[in-house]
Amino acid sequence: MATTDVRGGVPGQRQDESAGETAGAGIGAGRAFAWMLMITGAAGVLSGWVITIDKFKLLEDPGFQPGCSLNPVVSCGNIMKSEQAGVFGFPNPMLGLVTYAVVVAVGAGLLAGAHYKGWLWLGLNAGMLFGVGFCTWLMYQSLYEINSLCLWCCLAWVATIVMFWYVTSHNVRAGLLPAPAGVRTFLGEFAFALPVLHIGIIGMLILTRWWDFWTS
Repeated sequence: MATTDVRGGVPGQRQDESAGETAGAGIGAGRAFAWMLMITGAAGVLSGWVITIDKFKLLEDPGFQPGCSLNPVVSCGNIMKSEQAGVFGFPNPMLGLVTYAVVVAVGAGLLAGAHYKGWLWLGLNAGMLFGVGFCTWLMYQSLYEINSLCLWCCLAWVATIVMFWYVTSHNVRAGLLPAPAGVRTFLGEFAFALPVLHIGIIGMLILTRWWDFWTS
């Protein structure tokens, strides 16, 4: 069973790419990739945990001010009190506590040498695609409807974006997602560029949305 060293993306990442591995023993990943999943997943769990605790405190005391409510723009309290904070009938962070924990578990398995079937990788990718889409909607609501930012939410956004692009790049290079050879080569060398560009765009939107406030 051959193991291929794929450069780019997460430095030092190793993964199994042969058709036999995909159909049989499954596909693994290197230690750096595994740590990336564990760190971003843990960041998501942390953000969800803090927001959930503050939400409970806010329900007990409507006058409670979360620690991350720093000014009129950076105001977690405004976010928590909004309708968008409970889209599915319960606080959004409770969904994150479960889903981000799954990411941590997958990363821990990879670190221990696990190889996963293609369907699990694709399922993980699909879940992260939903996560990025949901975060994008929440970003729009935060910037242009609620007119406030939550720092813990921003941490969850960044974590979701990073894990999504790296897992997508991993699946393309492993042949689980069809792509031209040039795209696979690019992702092997410059996978980091995708999350950096994505996060950079969000940063610019935040900067320009409240430019007068930041520069006053």
